[in-house]
Amino acid sequence: MVRGSLVQRATRRAANQFRPSRRAGWNVRRGALYSPGMPDPRNILVVQPSWVGDAVMATPTLRALRARYPTARITYLMKRYVKPLYSGMPWVDRRITYRTGKTRKKAGKNLFELAARIRSAKFDMAILLPNSFQSALICKMSNIPRIVGYDRDGRGFLLTDRLVAAKDKGKFIPTPLIKSYLGLSKYLAGTERDITMKLFVTDLERRHALEILDRCGLEDHPDRPHSRGRPPMIVLNPGATYGAAKCWRAEYYAQLADQFIERLGATVLISAAPRERQIVDEITRFMKHAPVDLAAKGLTLGSLKEIVRRCDLMVTNDTGPRHIAAAFDVPVVTIFGPTHPEWTEIFYPREQQVSVKVFCGPCQKKKCPLDHRCMTQVTVPMVYEASTRLLNGDGDGASAEAKPGSAANGST
Repeated sequence: MVRGSLVQRATRRAANQFRPSRRAGWNVRRGALYSPGMPDPRNILVVQPSWVGDAVMATPTLRALRARYPTARITYLMKRYVKPLYSGMPWVDRRITYRTGKTRKKAGKNLFELAARIRSAKFDMAILLPNSFQSALICKMSNIPRIVGYDRDGRGFLLTDRLVAAKDKGKFIPTPLIKSYLGLSKYLAGTERDITMKLFVTDLERRHALEILDRCGLEDHPDRPHSRGRPPMIVLNPGATYGAAKCWRAEYYAQLADQFIERLGATVLISAAPRERQIVDEITRFMKHAPVDLAAKGLTLGSLKEIVRRCDLMVTNDTGPRHIAAAFDVPVVTIFGPTHPEWTEIFYPREQQVSVKVFCGPCQKKKCPLDHRCMTQVTVPMVYEASTRLLNGDGDGASAEAKPGSAANGST
């Protein structure tokens, strides 16, 4: 009797079905070597990233793939919670969404069901944006003849076209994800090189956003008021799905918000996911003035796009809404701590990155094992100064970095 989970059995089945060749560094299936001279596929599946920020960073590649295959039927495979990011997008013909099971047994069952759905569509080629093993396994189980992706997470034997990520002494070299994604299009003979991120807002999402603004007492529906000579509307994004180590201190966000209100007369919005409710409550408790709590008024990912688009500035940790702001050309101040900026560099000229150099960073840890100095030593004056530079239009494309103990790193 064969033991093990459904996913483990599926993995063994895929491994027996396909063995890689070392010929010229390519994978070969049934003796046929894939090459750029092959006929263009007509039915393409593009597997999307699972994180909000990664999904937004993939938009230049999605645009490039449509330009490369203008007449092909292109389908996106995505987790259900990121679907609003793709609404209104003109480069896709069909979207397939799925959920992952909370238990191993449920996850395995869902995997087989998803593979059956995909198999019925008879795709010619799959392009994998995420580097996960599961994304390759699903496509292999779906009998897609050509699977293109980076050889990561031990999945090389599942790919027909393996791209190799750069390494140094056995470790991956930090490479901007936005360029890694575009490398897939380039490999497929795509000529598009524009790395500008772009999102879209549907009429329904816009109406929902205006309803939220009404419930927040903003019946005039401000739309980048600072550009019209009025006090700015600024959105703070204090959470981070990745982990607590990415989060700037709640009391710092509170002090910053109060300064925006007192010095600039700003309207300060706070955006947060449901699981980040505690962070918002903590900031509100520290503040002297009342912010606009979007999460308490029914904020969704779709409505967030339109609300962010209307703002004059975002201040955020290194997390998904940062990329949403950039995709709508909204100036953004990003506070970096444990994460390496190179991985998530977006080359956005209206971004100010604020950070301090510490001996232990960037560590890429989700929870700090020390004293979180990479974030606690980023001060309110540093972030406020970066914010006002962007609002005044004279700080585009710069970064604020200070060493611990320097004058720029003064007290809060």
